[in-house]
Amino acid sequence: METTAATTSGITKGKATRPFAVTKLPAAFGAEIVGLDLRRPIAPASAAAIQAAFLEHAVLVIRDQTIDRAAMKRFAETFGELEPHAVALKQFDGEAIAGVHFISNLDANGVPVEKPVINTNYFWHSDKSYLPRPALATFLCAQEIPPSGGDTQFANMAEAYAALPAETKARIDGLKVVHSLEYMRISTGNAPPTAEEKVAAPPVANPLVRVHPETGRKGLFIGMYASHIVGMDEAEGPRLIDELTAHATSARFVYTHQWRPGDLVVWDNRCTMHRAVANFDMGRHRRILMRCVVKGGPAA
Repeated sequence: METTAATTSGITKGKATRPFAVTKLPAAFGAEIVGLDLRRPIAPASAAAIQAAFLEHAVLVIRDQTIDRAAMKRFAETFGELEPHAVALKQFDGEAIAGVHFISNLDANGVPVEKPVINTNYFWHSDKSYLPRPALATFLCAQEIPPSGGDTQFANMAEAYAALPAETKARIDGLKVVHSLEYMRISTGNAPPTAEEKVAAPPVANPLVRVHPETGRKGLFIGMYASHIVGMDEAEGPRLIDELTAHATSARFVYTHQWRPGDLVVWDNRCTMHRAVANFDMGRHRRILMRCVVKGGPAA
């Protein structure tokens, strides 16, 4: 594995005065950061070094964090403005900080359940892809994790696109795919959006092949919100989406994160998809993660 040292002056090779190590994970993609304490404010140059690693690796696993909601918010805001969550969620620490919330497998009484009230995170998706300005980054920090399982998987959509045959690339470049909150809720067996949610988030047509605004790499932009392809037959479009999803989520493009206590994971929604994995006894063990999302720019 390749390791670099990051300091307040950026990412440098070799010994540094106050380093944190950035190590490539032994997987399809992603990197691990060790030696960073997010309880303290981050110097601007260190934040820039983290964001450079973020752009290079798409998924960062920051180990050994014991942070509260305020520290989570402070770190996430080094990437940009926070996005409010569409659904009001229970705040397990009793604190109210806009943009920071929890996701879990608990019911209203704090009891683990086989099917949480919201279970859409168990389907492949890119966060907020149903908005004209989909999410830039998402942050999850482990609060309580099962003794085993409860993993999160990530798919590298840039590598998946790069591996497509030339004729497939020619077929899909320039196509628009409709992302819909209503379609996602119904197709995943969840409650349909309210009238207010429909007004706030109507279906939006985004590029099927998205160009990353900072790296310039092309990647597939699909997932559970993708209902159909503009101008394509109502059977052919969903079939193509399913074929591309199966390709993009094959093992060679996927990193499976096995959570450890203190893990904070941040990923780039502009070039990845993700999903939680129900590979634990959900009716017995608690799985609670602190979460926030940073707003992005237009997908076009």
